[in-house]
Amino acid sequence: MNVDYLRISITDKCNLRCIYCHPSDDCDVIENKEVLRFEEIHRIVRLFVECGIRKIRLTGGEPLVRKNIVHLVRGLAGIKGVEELALTTNGVLLEPVAAQLKAAGLKQVNVSVDSAERKNYKQITGFDFLSRVRRGICRAIEAGLAPVKINSVIIRGINESQIPALARMSISLPVMVRFIEYCPTSKYTKLARDYVSSAEVRAILERKFGLLSDILVDGANGPALYLRIRDSAGIIGFISGRSSTFCHRCNRLRLTSDGKIRPCLYTAYYDDVTKLIRSGAGDQHVRDLFKTIAAEKSHYTRLNPPLEEFSMQSIGG
Repeated sequence: MNVDYLRISITDKCNLRCIYCHPSDDCDVIENKEVLRFEEIHRIVRLFVECGIRKIRLTGGEPLVRKNIVHLVRGLAGIKGVEELALTTNGVLLEPVAAQLKAAGLKQVNVSVDSAERKNYKQITGFDFLSRVRRGICRAIEAGLAPVKINSVIIRGINESQIPALARMSISLPVMVRFIEYCPTSKYTKLARDYVSSAEVRAILERKFGLLSDILVDGANGPALYLRIRDSAGIIGFISGRSSTFCHRCNRLRLTSDGKIRPCLYTAYYDDVTKLIRSGAGDQHVRDLFKTIAAEKSHYTRLNPPLEEFSMQSIGG
């Protein structure tokens, strides 16, 4: 697989406390001095693009809590060779900046929405912000960000009752509603309840809406399988990280907010690009690091110990 996709966590801070990611206030956050500066992110992306990266996704934490993010987007969009610039957000702060992000060069946005009902949404996230998120989604659609993807993590005993309501968003809106199998990542998120498999979610939807039609999505080189409810404006997706594996098709690297490059979400191995660039390394040294990581990516999970506990908000899922 050609490594052409870089996910960048630009902050580990977040304005929600989702039970599967950042459920408590006592989680450690990275010191500001350790977080990559915008000019450092720009340099890393420029050099990685010269080596084959074509798609950039900004994540967190919650990326929209980072000040001047529109400026960062504008700078990254101006790098020759960046073909796709996307952002993953919880949507709470999206409404006032959606049009600005689009004008700056952002192409698409993923919004995390795990419930279509206010009380349940607050139970999952810790805050009653669902109405804000809905307005942000509508503003993103109006601004021309496309596709708008809705990411929903389904947890047994928490929000499986919301599956039909979430799917209905794809009937009335031109969005991709993607159901994601829950993968606990730490002692804080290891609930007694287990995940709901994609097969179970699909069965629930087909009992409610009838058979779903398999479809092909142009440019969808990720792990999702896409289907459609009859006569809908949007589509449904499934990301099955626990009931299936797609490591052999993985084309991505992850850059954490403190500058660690991880070839795999679940490996303990990383390279510290911050230490490299802050020690005065030249451009070719950074390019060589990328080439080494990309060439050996398929071996990291097999040859290195798994990362049994980690903070999703610091790595950027």
